[in-house]
Formats: sequence, C-alpha cells, structure tokens
Amino acid sequence: MTDALTRTAPKRLSTLDKWLPLWIGLAMVAGLLLGRFVPALSGLLAKLEVGGISIPIGLGLLVMMYPVLAKVRYDKVAAATGDKKLLVSSLVLNWLAGPAVMFALAWLFLPDLPEYRTGLIIVGLARCIAMVVIWNDLACGDREATAVLVAINSVFQVVMFSVLGWFYLTVLPGWLGLDAQGLEVSVWQIALNVLVFLGVPLVAGFASRWIGEKRHGRASYEEKFLPAVGPWALYGLLFTIVLLFALQGDAVLAKPLDVARIALPLLVYFGLMWFAGLLLGKGLGLGYARSTTLAFTAAGNNFELAIAVAIGTFGAASGQALAGVVGPLIEVPVLVGLVYVSLWAARAWFRTDPYAVESRTS
Repeated sequence: MTDALTRTAPKRLSTLDKWLPLWIGLAMVAGLLLGRFVPALSGLLAKLEVGGISIPIGLGLLVMMYPVLAKVRYDKVAAATGDKKLLVSSLVLNWLAGPAVMFALAWLFLPDLPEYRTGLIIVGLARCIAMVVIWNDLACGDREATAVLVAINSVFQVVMFSVLGWFYLTVLPGWLGLDAQGLEVSVWQIALNVLVFLGVPLVAGFASRWIGEKRHGRASYEEKFLPAVGPWALYGLLFTIVLLFALQGDAVLAKPLDVARIALPLLVYFGLMWFAGLLLGKGLGLGYARSTTLAFTAAGNNFELAIAVAIGTFGAASGQALAGVVGPLIEVPVLVGLVYVSLWAARAWFRTDPYAVESRTS
C-alpha cells in the first residue's frame, strides 16, 4: 500500500490519496453512528482522560504523527532554523494575526452569542502542534521546517496562551466597550498538552531515525523502515476522526443551527489564514515547500487544548465547549481540501511539481 505519506517521488497522487476525502467522510459517519447507537462507547471514551487529556485521542494522534516525524532528517533542521523570513512570518501569523483574526470574526458573526464567541476565541489562541504535521506532509511541504515551527509554537503556547486569553477575553473587549469574560487555565495543563501531543511523537521519531541510521544506515532506514510505518499516519488520522465524532457527535446533531453559525466564521478563518500564509511565503520567495508549511501552520489549531480549556473553565455542557468541539469537525475536512488546493497551487502559482520538490527535500 502506498500513499502520500510513503512516496518518494511519484508523478501523481496515488489512488489512496485521491480518495482521502472519502475515507475521512466515512470516518466521520462511522464516528457519528457509534456515538449515536452505542452510547456506552462515548461514555467510556469520555472517562478515559488524564489531566483533561483524552487517552484514546492522544494515542490516535501519536500513531498519526510518529511516521511523519520519523521521516524528518533532523540533521537538516538547523537549516530551517536559520531561515529568519520563515520563522518571523510564522510567529507573526500564529501569535499576532491568528488570534486577532479569530477575535474579529467571532464578534462579527456571533455578536449575540457570547458563549460561542468566547469558545471561538479560545480556538484561535490554541495554535496547532499536531495535525499540521500530516497536512503538511500530504501537501509535500518542508518536513524539517514543520518540525521547527511546531516546536516554536509549543514553547509560545506554554508562555503566551494564558496571557493572550486574558488580553482577548478581558482587556481588549474592555477597551472596545464590549462584553468581557475571564479565562482560567493553568500553565501545567498547557505544558501537559504540549508534552503529549508533540513531545512524545517527536522524541519517538527522533529516536527511530537515530537508532535506525546508526544500525542500518540512512538508505536502508528510508527505503525499508519508513515505507513500512508510513501508512500508519493515515490510520491514526482516521482513528482520531472516528473518536472525535463518536465523542462529540450528539452535541453537534442536537444543535444543527448553532453548529452552522459557529462553522461559518471557522470556514472564513481557515481560508483566510491558509491563503495569507501561502501568499506571504510566495511573496517572500520561500519557495513552494516552505510556503505550504507556513500556510498550514498558520491555519491549523490545537483542538485538544481548546476543548480542554473550554470544558475546564466553563463546563462540558457550555456553549464554549460546543464551539471548541465544532472547531476540529470543521477544520479536518477544510484542511484536507486545502491539501489539494496546495498541490494545485504548486503548479499554477509556483510553477513547480510538488512531488519533485518533496523528493529534493527528502
């Protein structure tokens, strides 16, 4: 079995990749059906948490991220850290533009729904450190640059999440004469989230490459081991999607109109941030691979952190929690679609073959 996560330099999308939206759609439906007709399962999954983190979802993300992070050539990471245009652009998009854009969209689309509005703002504060790895790899982005950017985002998340939450929910609304709301979240909760969803798979990926190359050489590691573990990234993604919909499907189905109102600003947000990242990268001359990495790291969000904070602060039945839940349910299909837009843009805007770019950077 081959897919976008195991190829070296194919000429076109494999059959499995072309049907990726179908697999994801089926995973969503399967999750909804499980949550609807096997309520004991969703109840059991809800109880399997440690420190506000779902153990099953954590395992799914680990399986999803490990094969991609095992592909990263860590001896090339230094080159990505030296790209100041990329690093500065990512910091600006993720920690200045992203939260500000979500704040504006939340107030523009949900002025009469303060709970949902607050939930969306929390989603905007939680920058992506997990699924962005797989979207970037599917779109043939720069793996080493992605590893650097998600590591930087993880550090900023621990340091800045609470500060920005206080600013966008309390200070800025006060300045603008709008309703203000507080946010209580511990640094430990954020740090634990970063450790589970980035630290564990990153260490596992690095250890695999270091041990594999030391024992068998780089060629053997990349030609034999990586193709064997590569498909597990897709399996982990589908498993995680099934769990998300099984856990939260009832809440979504119970309030379809509310979900639609929450979904609209999210759709605008993901589109704006992704295109801003891609066009900024192109304008700065970063090339296709790094421009794509910039786009997906700007558009993605850490849904687990957003949901955990919303539930911990406002309760599982709150509107804030529902908004957090809707976030990944909209993000997953939208960013899958943007993977294909990205592959099209490689040829239409960057005048290059994305798979040839990947083979040169692999």
